[in-house]
Amino acid sequence: MPITGQGVVSRVAGEPALLEEIIIDDPGPGEVLVRIQASGVCHTDLHYKLGKISDQFPYLLGHEGAGVVEAVGPGVESLAEGDYVVLAWRAPCGRCRFCALGQPNLCSASLNAEPRMRTARDNITLSPAIGIGTFCDRTVVSAVQAVKVPETCPPEQACLLGCGVTTGIGAALYTAGVRRGSTVAVYGCGGIGCSVIMGAKIAHASRIIGVDIQPNKLQWAKEFGATDVVDATQGDPVQAIKELTGGNGVDYSFEAVGTPQTLLQALWSRDLAGTCTLIGVPDPTMVVDLPMLQFFGLGGSLRVSWYGDCLPSRDFPMLAGWYSQGQLDLDRVVTRTIGIGETEEAFEAMERGETLRSVIKL
Repeated sequence: MPITGQGVVSRVAGEPALLEEIIIDDPGPGEVLVRIQASGVCHTDLHYKLGKISDQFPYLLGHEGAGVVEAVGPGVESLAEGDYVVLAWRAPCGRCRFCALGQPNLCSASLNAEPRMRTARDNITLSPAIGIGTFCDRTVVSAVQAVKVPETCPPEQACLLGCGVTTGIGAALYTAGVRRGSTVAVYGCGGIGCSVIMGAKIAHASRIIGVDIQPNKLQWAKEFGATDVVDATQGDPVQAIKELTGGNGVDYSFEAVGTPQTLLQALWSRDLAGTCTLIGVPDPTMVVDLPMLQFFGLGGSLRVSWYGDCLPSRDFPMLAGWYSQGQLDLDRVVTRTIGIGETEEAFEAMERGETLRSVIKL
């Protein structure tokens, strides 16, 4: 039987997303109903609100969520009522060409629930952000999207594993494969960039250089493990990184901003045969003018990291365990705890660069 709840709905691109009454249908076959306990406010949600991802309005925003399973649909055996879970926006299907090759992190047919949430006032079916929708008290997802994690990781911290933290750490550990004793530069020291720094620290990189234009973000970089920071407003960051690495450049560079300028800076910050990883999501209009001979002469590789090449069923429990063991500083990532009606203020603080993550606590 359908139930009534609350959710933050974006109806028109660029206009405020407002708290509305929503109707949630029962979970269908292979689906579960999850009561959301906490949700991170990610930059991708802002992109949805601004209409920069698609135009399938109205959206139920939010995709970093942790909570408790309240009901399971027909055929679900992997989860039960009361299970504590983190939601994943990529859930490998097990059948596509990538899953068949043993690369489920690249699944091309990720599983999602059927749209089960509607607006109460005009009965319009909502598009859940990245197939989840977590700015709400309850949501319906595919059972494969709900990953059980240890309860020793509280919801406010656990929800961050659903996207930002896992993306950054995975970019370091999986996409780039940072080696012990190597050198790293991270362009953009917000939520994703600081998670890359944590990943590089876990990988035992010998030197981790954070690059940004805002003093508070450079301070965050230091707190999460950067050995050096570069203020890009004070000169050429590429030259500064070269000076910090004996004139060579770094083994691994990461771009967590999503602009042509920072991508080129990250590319030219590498040592010979170094690896550059693009994580920041570019605007659809952006293009890069790349000097091909310079790129060829430096060698190495340019990688793109989707979701940190993570496998949620493996990585969410592992990262929650690392938090419980004191190896992962998720507490510091939570800049503010807010109510579900304060998401617009959270977006504004994000745009001003004041927060790593605002977390909605329900």
